[in-house]
Amino acid sequence: MAGPDQPLRILHATRAPVGGIFRHILDLANGQADRGHHVGIVADSLTGGERADAALAAIAPRMKLGVHRLAIRREPVPIDVVVWAHFARLIRKLRPDVLHGHGAKAGAFVRLQGRSPTTIRVYTPHGGSLHYPLNTLKGAIYSRLERALMNRTDLFLFESAFARDTYQRNIGKPASLVRCVFNGVTADEFDPVALADDATDIVYVGEFRHIKGADILLDAVARLRADGRPVTLTLAGDGEELSALKAQIARLGLGDAVRFIGHVKARYGFSKGKVLVVPSRGDSMPYVVIEAAAAGIPMVAARVGGIPEIFGEYGEQLFAPNMVGAMADAIETALDDLDTARARARALRERIFLHFSQKAMVEGVMAGYRDAFTAR
Repeated sequence: MAGPDQPLRILHATRAPVGGIFRHILDLANGQADRGHHVGIVADSLTGGERADAALAAIAPRMKLGVHRLAIRREPVPIDVVVWAHFARLIRKLRPDVLHGHGAKAGAFVRLQGRSPTTIRVYTPHGGSLHYPLNTLKGAIYSRLERALMNRTDLFLFESAFARDTYQRNIGKPASLVRCVFNGVTADEFDPVALADDATDIVYVGEFRHIKGADILLDAVARLRADGRPVTLTLAGDGEELSALKAQIARLGLGDAVRFIGHVKARYGFSKGKVLVVPSRGDSMPYVVIEAAAAGIPMVAARVGGIPEIFGEYGEQLFAPNMVGAMADAIETALDDLDTARARARALRERIFLHFSQKAMVEGVMAGYRDAFTAR
């Protein structure tokens, strides 16, 4: 283990280099490298495509422990034994002081490493297996696996109180250290975003996955239009439900009301709508909400997961999740009084500035590492 005045050797591991979890790792790794630590990243080689390749290539020169790709599949499969063996050899070669697993699969790989007097094993679930209800087969299996690994963890770092409480309710209360550290955004993300000339009434920015709820948003748009409100929508993103969403648009007769602009940078996506809608069925601490709030974007969002922790006392913009009518009402209210929606967005921006910066996130994580070493 590094001494008190020496840089730590920190290795981050994740399965899929996509979405908010990947954004979190890149920001954290960059912040730790800025502070002189020797950092590395291990990520799946099967997902992420060109965007992941480009992002990892960009950060690679700063990663003194390197960037490494392994074929890490989403579901538990027999080949995991071979992949884990490769991972274990990499650990022996790099000799990290901190093994930080992000998400369920990488978290399992990290914690299956034997206890070491010089290395701490850190786990951030990022929702992951916690999203599966306990009354489902996957939920039952994953909760048992999480419980088996719980006491092989030196430090739990949750990005929201919601994630911490869900873990403790579904899995158990760890005997090891538990810390909550909010996700954070960089200073330039507080710059305002100009509304595009071709902006639609509302915009969605994110992945097309069931848990993100874009299909519910389409139902809300259909309801508003049926009630005489000709709302238009931009969908910025991609994902496994793209074909299903296009079929839903055709079925609902929304072809003239909805456009797709593909995967774009979040701030560009924000410019394409007067109000951002976050229709999630479940979320822990979504970056898109923090990014939009930092930029002062008028927004309505589902009252789910860690989103209320982001909004704090400004939760009047939140609507009941999984309810088309509640979402439609929230959208209509925001569009009817955009001046009020923008004023609320400016107030929320001040809260984000105080509590959700990248600097605070990195410092909180490093403080957790230090506490875990002290406990050892």
